Parts: sequence; structure tokens; C-alpha cells
Amino acid sequence: MSAGRTVEGAGCVTWWGFGPARDLLSSDAHRVRLHGELNILLVGSADPRYILKTITGLTDSDTLHVWVIENSMEVVARQLVLLYLSLLTPENMSLHKKTEVFLEVFGNSEIRKETEETLKLAAAQLSLSITNTLFSDSHTHPCLDTSLLKFKERDELVRIFKLWERPPSVPASVRKVWDARVRQHLGTRYDSRQGCFDWDLTMKLHQSGCGVISKHQYVKWRESGVAFEMREGLYQTANQSLLSTRVFNHRRDRVAVRGYWGDIVSSPYLSFGIETENKDLLKKQNNQHVKTAQDISEVNVLALFECLSTRGSSLLNEYEPPNPSTSCCQSTDSLITEEKIQNDPPASQTHTEPEQHPAEQQTQVLDLLSVDGVKVTFLSPDSLSKLPLKKKYRNLFNTIYCSASMVHQLDSSLREITAPDAALVIELANFLLDLSKEQVSGFTDKVKEIAEESGFTVTHNQSSDVYAVFTRKQN
Repeated sequence: MSAGRTVEGAGCVTWWGFGPARDLLSSDAHRVRLHGELNILLVGSADPRYILKTITGLTDSDTLHVWVIENSMEVVARQLVLLYLSLLTPENMSLHKKTEVFLEVFGNSEIRKETEETLKLAAAQLSLSITNTLFSDSHTHPCLDTSLLKFKERDELVRIFKLWERPPSVPASVRKVWDARVRQHLGTRYDSRQGCFDWDLTMKLHQSGCGVISKHQYVKWRESGVAFEMREGLYQTANQSLLSTRVFNHRRDRVAVRGYWGDIVSSPYLSFGIETENKDLLKKQNNQHVKTAQDISEVNVLALFECLSTRGSSLLNEYEPPNPSTSCCQSTDSLITEEKIQNDPPASQTHTEPEQHPAEQQTQVLDLLSVDGVKVTFLSPDSLSKLPLKKKYRNLFNTIYCSASMVHQLDSSLREITAPDAALVIELANFLLDLSKEQVSGFTDKVKEIAEESGFTVTHNQSSDVYAVFTRKQN
């Protein structure tokens, strides 16, 4: 129904996944659920849904190490912010408020002023903590590890966080940026866009099992980019975490344009809002769903955060005098004080050298939950092909997840880094709405071909057509 080019609907930056959260160690991926020391590799997951969902299935004796590869540092920065929000302690923010802030940052092009302040504080703390890793091999937090990123990549992360912390004084209008994307995507059909939105919802999303996505909320998101409105307030402040830079060729010159270059068709409801174990949330009256995808997203994310708080503990509760050279960022309260006395360089400049030594900047541990037995390590965007060359990754991963946008990076070397009982989970193209049924089917066949060539065979207990699950072939 959409007249634009296929790439324009999904965008060139993947801010959220095109499928619901999955426990990547469950029996859906393996014959039986795995336990013990577990390693998962996420290639292009875009958001923390798999990390949060997999943690819910861990026992007290399990340890989980998640390794993350994204195709841009802007997506890595956003992943870090979303994980930061997920790990906020109940003392700093209640679970319900944390759920609301998380979903706003996750899926809204425009957010409330209060949410913007939380995002700025998160960016400031993460910027300072990553700066510390440039001067030592320490981790920014027991659960969050950016030390394996290259120095230039950590510099880039700091630059991005500084831009979020201090946006341009005259920011581009997000609504105008969004509308320009919609115009380009629909072309001559822009004037009848309401009909296009309704077609995509009823004939594509609803037909694919997403009937819980309401027309009102979906159309509002397609018009404005605001998916989650959970409180009365003004959603008028640009969500900096959803803005990125894209380079265009213009009259033989390369021009960098900052704007929204992500999905404008499928919606952020897919990650947390279309599946639930609570069947009451799927009830219908007069053949209409009583609850919406926003309601289900709230319940699901709140449940994930409750599980995190049960397994986690505040680092400040276990506080010991830190080693100044390896300790993490200040708590939110102390950061406000520091901002009054510290003059940061302009956001447009790459941060390569702090104004004072990190030992002088850093006096307290980062007041986030430390989740027992869980660690998330970020790897360089170009690292997938290099993992088989390093001994530490040989036969390491119990599960590898790959998004539809990065499946082309898989090859036969994948077998060398997977455990004998490993599973390969690949996102399919069912929720890329601009593709025809023939293109979706062709993509599924291509995925099977790539998996076979990589040393994996398809499992016969596929529980959905959103993901393809493969197991490693036995020698």
C-alpha cells in the first residue's frame, strides 16, 4: 500500500527490534533450558529486550554474559542508556515511574520535560564513566562493560552523550523531521495517509497477529512518532536518543544531516506490546481488544524490572571506599553539584581528553543495580568476523541472535565460536511492512540457506514465524 522505497519505511538505523522479546536460553531455542555459565551473542538486537527477558529465566546459580554487536555507535549509546534506565534502583526511581520513563525514551520521538532531564543525567553519567575507561581497563559498572571497544569508539560514545546532555541551542523540529520522512515514504499518497496507515495496521500488522495494537495509538504514532503517552503532560521535547546523523551526497559533496532515520512503519509496540502471559490483557469485548499494546508494554516492562530488582542490589548498599582510578560515576544528586563546577567542551567536539584526571572527577560508585551473575559487554561494530580468530571466543556462545538487518554478516566461521549445543536465532522479515509476501518468503528461504552454510540446521519445533531457530550440526 505504501508507495515509497522499501528502505524508507524501516529506515537505515534500527532503534528497536521487529519482533517481541524472547528468552534466548529457553526451550524455544534449545531442546531444554540451559543452566550454568552461559554466553549469548547479540548481533544487531537494537534494544535490551532479549537481555531483560533472558534474565527472568535465570536461576540463582546461573551466570549470564551477554556480548553485544551493533552496526553503529549511536545504537550502542542508546542501548547503554536503556540499560542504565533499567538498572536504576528503586530508591532513585519507583518501578512504575521507571517503566514510564523507559517506554518514553524507547518509543517516543518527543518526550516530557521531566523525562528529558532523566535522559540528560543518564548521558552525563555514562559519558563520565566511559571517559574513565580511556585511562584504565576498568569497567564502568559490574554489569556494563565498554572496555573492549576501541578508543576511537569510546570517544565517539562520549561525543554522542555530550550531544544528548547539551543539545544544539536551536534544535531541528522533530515533528517536521518526522513529517518529512512520512512524505518521502508515501510520496503521492501522502494526502491520503490516514488510509495508508489503516491499511498497514489492519491488513498487515493485525493479519500477522498484532490485533492488540489499537488504531488510535498506531495512527498517532505514524503521524507524530509518539507511541507511549502514559501521563498527562506535554510531549514536546525532542528525544535526543532517537536522533542520529546520516550522510548524503549533494552536488558531489557529502553532507551530514541530523534527523530521525529509524522505523516509521512497523512501530515500537512490537518489542514489548504484542505478547503477554497474562491472558486477561488479551480479552475482547464486541470483537475489540479491551487493552492496548501500550497497556501490555507497561505490564511486560514492569514485570521485567521487578525481576531485575529481585536479583539485583544497589552498589551503594555494598559500598566500600573505591579505588579512584577505577570507580564509577556519581549518583544523580552528586552529578547535579558537579555540573555547577565543571565546564565541559562543546558537544560538537570529540571528547578525547577530560579537563581533569578521572581520579579527581570520580569519588562515588554508580548508583545502579548490580544484577548478580549478569554482565553485558559491548564489542566493536566490525568485530563479528574477527571473533573466530581469538581463542577466548572459541566454542563460547550458547545462543547467537542475529537481526534481519545484519544476517548478511553470518558465514561459516560462526561455527567456530559456538558451543556444541548452540542455537542460532534469526529475526525474520514478517514485520517489515513494506515487503510483499513474496519478498518475506524469499527472505526466509535466504536465512535458511545462510544458516545451513554456517553449519546450522533448522529445528522442527518453531513456535512462531517471527524468528527462525537453528541448532548447530553435530560432527
